[in-house]
Amino acid sequence: MTDSMTLRAENLRVKFPGADGKSLVVVRAVNLAVAPGRTLGLVGESGSGKSMTALAVLGLVPYPGEVSGSVQFRGRELLGLSEREWEEIRGGKIAVVFQDPSTSLNPVMSIESQMVETIQKHRNLGRQEAAEAALKALQRVDIPRPQERLRDFPHQFSGGMKQRVLVAMALACEPECLLLDEPTTALDVTVQAQFLDLVELIQSVNAMSIILISHDLAVVSEISDEIAIIYAGRIVEYADTSRILKSPRHPYTRGLLDSIPPLTHDKKPLAAIKGFPPNPGDLPGGCPFHPRCPRVGARCRSEDPPDTVRGGGRFACWHPEPENV
Repeated sequence: MTDSMTLRAENLRVKFPGADGKSLVVVRAVNLAVAPGRTLGLVGESGSGKSMTALAVLGLVPYPGEVSGSVQFRGRELLGLSEREWEEIRGGKIAVVFQDPSTSLNPVMSIESQMVETIQKHRNLGRQEAAEAALKALQRVDIPRPQERLRDFPHQFSGGMKQRVLVAMALACEPECLLLDEPTTALDVTVQAQFLDLVELIQSVNAMSIILISHDLAVVSEISDEIAIIYAGRIVEYADTSRILKSPRHPYTRGLLDSIPPLTHDKKPLAAIKGFPPNPGDLPGGCPFHPRCPRVGARCRSEDPPDTVRGGGRFACWHPEPENV
């Protein structure tokens, strides 16, 4: 079976047993896909389910979590693989860079030792060849004096440089898909911009598929081709980036856009979405966003809206924002 998409998730669900005997559903029927050479942004507030979606895609949901639905890589079903089969996919075919580089790098191993070990695990290379691949990878991500820095330890790198090391480690394994889970959160604005420029450059050369996970819609919109907005474990809007920015249909998407600080000297108060994201174990009836929604109606309180496909995108809302044409 072949698929034009590098990675596809269909009806993806993640649940955990609750203390009261009821299941705690943290990811609800997520559908998304990313094509070769394209970037998909997955955006939502903390607790929305975006990182748990990434863990499900990678086969890393901790016990006793249960994952159902479908996750396909190049048409191959991944759910149900043995751990041995997952090790061939994870890191080699699908690589990931997590939020905090300090927890992803071993503090008592040199960068070279960590990179060589990872490269040898996923590629059939001897140690010398793996060391050469590690050097080339550091060069690709613009680490100054890469030959010297290979011998250094993680504490000798800044936060931004640690993230570059992790990207280099991922790239050295020649993956077809790269998951970036909140990779810019710990970086200042200037380093964020440099990091995003680096990711775009690498993708233009490698034609990798990228999934960029973030709470920051402004960051995601910089490099994403499509954006999926997730709320309470469900994708509530999915469309091309230009359409999301110009004509958001879901009120939650509109709220995220309105909360981005303007690049002007306007001193108006920054817009905010009232209230807080719901607890997955205590979702309100109907649409989970309705307690915070400025467009709420009676139906919103009683029925969870289905996906509406329109204008090349989709959204789940009974009272969507007007379409800007």
